[in-house]
Amino acid sequence: MCGIVGYVGSKSAISVLMVGLTKLEYRGYDSAGVAVLNGHGVELRRTVGKLEVLRKSLHDEPIDGHIGIAHTRWATHGEPNETNSHPHRDATETVFVAHNGIIENYGELRAELEAQGVVFRSQTDSEVVPNLVKRAYDECGDFPEAVRRALSQVHGSYAVAVLHKDYPGTLVAARQMSPLVLGLGNGENFFASDVPAILNATRRVIFLDDGEMAVLSPEKVVVYDLDTPIEAGKPRHKAAVTIDWSPEQAEKGGYTHYMLKEIHEQPDVINRLLSRYTNPERTHINLDQIGITDDELRGIRRIFIQACGTSWHAGLIGKYLLERLPMIAVDVDTSSEFRYRNAILSPDTLVIAISQSGETADTLAGIREANRRGLKVISIVNVPGSTIARESAGVIYINAGPEVGVASTKAYTAQIAALYLLSLHLGVIHGLVDTERLQRRLSKLGEVPGLMQRTLEDDSEVRRVAEEFAHADNAMFIGRGFGYPNALEGALKLKEISYIHAEGYPAGELKHGPIALIDEKMPVVAIATSGAVYEKMVSNIQEVRARKGRVIAITGQGNTHINAHADFIIRVPELTESFAPLLTALPLQLLAYHIANLRGCDVDQPRNLAKSVTVE
Repeated sequence: MCGIVGYVGSKSAISVLMVGLTKLEYRGYDSAGVAVLNGHGVELRRTVGKLEVLRKSLHDEPIDGHIGIAHTRWATHGEPNETNSHPHRDATETVFVAHNGIIENYGELRAELEAQGVVFRSQTDSEVVPNLVKRAYDECGDFPEAVRRALSQVHGSYAVAVLHKDYPGTLVAARQMSPLVLGLGNGENFFASDVPAILNATRRVIFLDDGEMAVLSPEKVVVYDLDTPIEAGKPRHKAAVTIDWSPEQAEKGGYTHYMLKEIHEQPDVINRLLSRYTNPERTHINLDQIGITDDELRGIRRIFIQACGTSWHAGLIGKYLLERLPMIAVDVDTSSEFRYRNAILSPDTLVIAISQSGETADTLAGIREANRRGLKVISIVNVPGSTIARESAGVIYINAGPEVGVASTKAYTAQIAALYLLSLHLGVIHGLVDTERLQRRLSKLGEVPGLMQRTLEDDSEVRRVAEEFAHADNAMFIGRGFGYPNALEGALKLKEISYIHAEGYPAGELKHGPIALIDEKMPVVAIATSGAVYEKMVSNIQEVRARKGRVIAITGQGNTHINAHADFIIRVPELTESFAPLLTALPLQLLAYHIANLRGCDVDQPRNLAKSVTVE
C-alpha cells in the first residue's frame, strides 16, 4: 500500500525523506509528496507519477529544513492527482498529515466539519484528519494531545504522520491496523511504514503497536496510549530492537522471497478488505464504488465472470457463491475465450471482470466488448486507477497492496473475499439474505483472518511433504465443489514456480481419463474438507490409493476419519465449505513455494512469466 516517512534532526529533511521513499517504492504508488517545516513555514510539494518527478521538482526548487514528513500514495479514495496526494493540510494550513489506511466514517466526519465551515480541497478520506487535529488543538492547545483527541473520533485503519507549523522540533505518529516503525538515532529520530526506509540511517527500531502514539523530537521518542489523555497517562516503555537484515531482506520484511512475504500478508489483507467494505458490527456491506443502483442490480438475472489465470480460479469460486446466495445463474469464462465466442448476452446480464493488475489485455478486451453491447460491468481489481477499473461501471478494490511475486497469492484470497461480499450484497438486494443471515455470514468472514494466521504459524507438515515430492515429475490436484477451483489453483501454483507438470481436476472426473496416469510415482493432492461432497471425495481418494498413488490430503483439524486414507495430511482450521477455500489456498501456496525453493527455482520471477499480462 502507501508509504510514510518522517524525520526530525539536524540533517536535510528532504535528503532523508527521499531516501526513505525510494526504499518504499516496492510497496507501489501513483503519487508522492513532502511537507517540510523551516523559517518560511511549512513548504508542501506533491507530484503525480514516479518519485523521479518529485525528485526533479525538489532539485529545481529546493526546500530546506530539518523536520518533515513524506508519503507515497496508492489511491483508494479519489483519483491519482496532485490535489489528492499527501501530505494533506487543514483549511488554515497549520496541521499537515500523511495517512495510510482507510477511514470508515470519513463521510460522517467530513459532513460534520463542513457544517462548521471547513472547506475541503480533495476527494480523499485522509483530509479529515488534519482538520480534526486543528479543531482539537484549538480546544486544548497541546499538539500531541490534539492528535490523540482527533484520532479518537476516527473509525478504521490508519498510520498517521503529523506536522504542526508552530512546533519546529516535534513530530507525532500513531497507528491502528497499519504498520509504523520508529527509528532511533543520535540527535535525530525517524519513523516509517516499513524498516527499509530507515535502515540506512539506523538499525535501532521500535515497532509501534495498534492504539499507540509516538512523539518524536531530535533528542527522544516517547510512546503513549491513544486511549488515555497525555496529561493523565504515563509513557509506555517500548524496548528497542536491533535489525540485522540486509536492505534487500528488509524490503521483503525479513522473508527470503516476496512470495513468502505475500503469503503471510493474507490475514492483514482480508482484515483490510472487511474494514473497507463492512461496518465494525458486521451488519452492513458498503460497496460504495459499485456504480450500479440497487434497482438495476435487482433486475440482474444472469452473470458472466471473465478473468485469466488465478483470477479465473477465483471467479469459479464466485460462481458457487453467486448461485448459492443471490441464486443467479452464472457463467465463468477465461477472458481469452469470452471475447471471441458469440456469448448470448441479454440486457439483464451483469459482467464481472477480475484482474489483479487491472491491465490484463484479454480481460480489458472482454470489458470493452461488454460495454459495446450496453451491459453493466463490475470489476474486481487491486490497482486503483487501472484501465479496467476506469472502464467499468463499478469497481471493488481488493486493497491487497502491491503484489511483487509473479505467482499471485494474496490477491487470490482477497478476490474470493470480495466475491463473497458481492454475493451477500446481491443476496440482500434480491431479498434472499435477511439481516440475521447477513450478520452470521459476515461474522464468519470476520473470523477468517485469525484462522489464516493460525494456518500460517506452523507449516512443518507442508515442508515435510515438499521435501518428499520436490523431485517429482508430475502431480495431480483434485477437489469437488468449492475445493475444485482450489485444486486448479494449487496445480497452477506448482507448475508456475517449480516447473513440475501439474494438473487440477474435479475429483469425480478421475475415472473419465486422469486415473490412467496414477501410479506409485504420482503425488495426488486431495482437498477434502467437510461438506456435502466429503464422502465422495474419500471414495475418489480410495480410487487413487488402489492404484498406488500417494495421497496428500488437505482437511480440517478435527477430521480423524481421513487418517486411514491418506499418506500425508495437512490440516487447516475447520470452516463451513463456502469459506474453506480461503484457508485451503494457504497450504497449496506454501507447498508450491517450498518445492520451488528446494528445486532452486527463481520463486519471485519464474521463467517465461510476467506479473501483468498486457498483451493478448
